[in-house]
Amino acid sequence: MEGLVVLIADSNPYTRRLTRMMLTNLGIKSTYEAGDGVGALDAIRAVNPDVMIMDWEMPILDGREVMRIVRAPGVYPKPNLPVIMLTDVGLQSRVTTAMRLGVHEFLVKPISPKTLQQRLLGIILNPRPMVRAGKFYIPMPRRRVDFNEFLHVAEASVANEPAVARAPLPLAGDLPRLAGQLKDVHAGVGPVHNIDVPAVVGL
Repeated sequence: MEGLVVLIADSNPYTRRLTRMMLTNLGIKSTYEAGDGVGALDAIRAVNPDVMIMDWEMPILDGREVMRIVRAPGVYPKPNLPVIMLTDVGLQSRVTTAMRLGVHEFLVKPISPKTLQQRLLGIILNPRPMVRAGKFYIPMPRRRVDFNEFLHVAEASVANEPAVARAPLPLAGDLPRLAGQLKDVHAGVGPVHNIDVPAVVGL
């Protein structure tokens, strides 16, 4: 794994440092960091990472908003970037949202070096092609999934979502350092019921 270029996007300097140390101990020599969502988008363009490890909660643009921008083929330059999403909250709603947003792996903090290594090896050794599922652009699920059922559930949750529940995604001109570079980004997904799930979830 030493040839991997990994981007760490997290607003917590301690978490970034801890993650960087784990990656270094795994033999990864090229790591870059971003402290917010806009910095993550800038870094993706600048360093062309092989994998991004990103926190769910970040300032300016959070992890969900970053994923909605990145997973936009024809609009963003690296829509197939493998993403490991970290979160403090292990809820089924977040797992479902992460899947719809196109996340490859979903881990609840704190994470262990062994777990991180397993997820990185899975991305490297068993790459999953990106597929278009309705309006979603996602990695092919590992398990056999009925895409018709997936689309039905996903579209139903969006259709039933109250109009006030979703804040509009910021326009390209409103993003610092990225003005005029992004457009036509889709609005994302709606809420689902919260159910506790195990700390480590493979999508």
